[in-house]
Amino acid sequence: MAKDRSRFVCQACGAVSPKWQGRCDACGEWNTLIEETNAPRGPGPAAKTAGGRRVEFVGLKGDSAPPPRIVTGIAELDRVLGGGFVPASAVLVGGDPGIGKSTILLQAAARLASGGRRVLYISGEEAVEQVRLRAARLGLSDSPMELAAASALRDIGASLEQETDAALVVMDSIQTVWLDALDSAPGTVAQVRACAAELIRLAKSRGFALVLVGHVTKEGTLAGPRVLEHMVDATLYFEGDRGHQFRILRAVKNRFGATDEIGVFEMTDRGLVEVANPSALFLAERRGNVSGSAVFAGIEGTRPVLVEIQALLSPSSGGSPRRQVVGWDSGRLSMLLAVLEARCGMSLGQNDVYLNIAGGLRITEPAADLAVAAALISAATDQPTDSGAVYFGEVGLSGEVRQVSQAELRLREAAKLGFSGASLPRRVARGGRTAAAPEGMGLSEIGHLADLVARFAEKTLPKKAKT
Repeated sequence: MAKDRSRFVCQACGAVSPKWQGRCDACGEWNTLIEETNAPRGPGPAAKTAGGRRVEFVGLKGDSAPPPRIVTGIAELDRVLGGGFVPASAVLVGGDPGIGKSTILLQAAARLASGGRRVLYISGEEAVEQVRLRAARLGLSDSPMELAAASALRDIGASLEQETDAALVVMDSIQTVWLDALDSAPGTVAQVRACAAELIRLAKSRGFALVLVGHVTKEGTLAGPRVLEHMVDATLYFEGDRGHQFRILRAVKNRFGATDEIGVFEMTDRGLVEVANPSALFLAERRGNVSGSAVFAGIEGTRPVLVEIQALLSPSSGGSPRRQVVGWDSGRLSMLLAVLEARCGMSLGQNDVYLNIAGGLRITEPAADLAVAAALISAATDQPTDSGAVYFGEVGLSGEVRQVSQAELRLREAAKLGFSGASLPRRVARGGRTAAAPEGMGLSEIGHLADLVARFAEKTLPKKAKT
């Protein structure tokens, strides 16, 4: 009989080593290698395929119906999920501690239960009484959802095996679930991988939608093995700053809907309240007559969102100038500053630069380059941007402003909020067409960043002439 083979798996990153060592070669962590036993392999390819059955192959074209949806009634959550929970699917929700993961899931579970669905909420971190206290604070005590406090996978699995009519099961959180067949502690790579795989198998076989709450590391990524994100059907991240009342729920993976879709919520004393028009909320406190401010017309998933980008320049007190960024990529800011100096003749190297995306939203798309550049030029020249205009466009290393997608959708959102103009990339592709402007909106095409600098320079000429 073949002997079981042992291997050593890093509990921090999941790397595999044939022998034990004090430090993991992959991630550099110490004392994280734990021994695991593999089942013996067969003698050859024939043994691996013996007893199998032929897989039926079908054509790409078919009449399959779209997956059914379990609508929660929380429009922002349903938008991010692609229309609601899908039966027999698994959703992973991550975010910083206290950001609102358990709150939004408790609200969604309570709404579904009140609508006649059977909902099971399993907490591995809190006792039943603690969950009841949160539900009472949120005004959800009358919901017929069912609670349980458990962390042993055998007990949870035995209970779910007997359920036939559950529509939604929430496991808060996957890092607290443990399997006694493994020697490692709860939350380690082996435990998270094995427990998640068993819970997902139960969801697929019993037909209920499964929600797993995941912890995050100090870098902001989901704790546990990376394979966990591949095992689930959708991965959602809760973003936001505790100093702001806004919370952003973002889909980074979704097999049943669009990725990078966002839902916007506002944290109140009664829980999370959905925000139907986030653009108006992000611009509510904007002052258009202040230099260093520009409005960016962005796209998050399928939704256009307008946000204010703020820039501040101050003389450096010595040493290396500071580059402080909140809500944007610091490397992209350095690139824009270099382009403004090398291609546009601006002198910004001796200034401390501070950049902020107002409202706590994090922007990742390159289309924000032109709006950030407008805010920086405005701050450098002490001239406010046009308060009735929005900006969007990608900036290249030679200073050219490149086209971005869904320009007409951005313009319609700006017109809906009362903006009368937009600065956008010039049409350069042969046979292309300029984005159709909504009625009453003027478009200003910018081919090079130097053109934008020249506009602000023209505003400063009368002031210099008077002096």
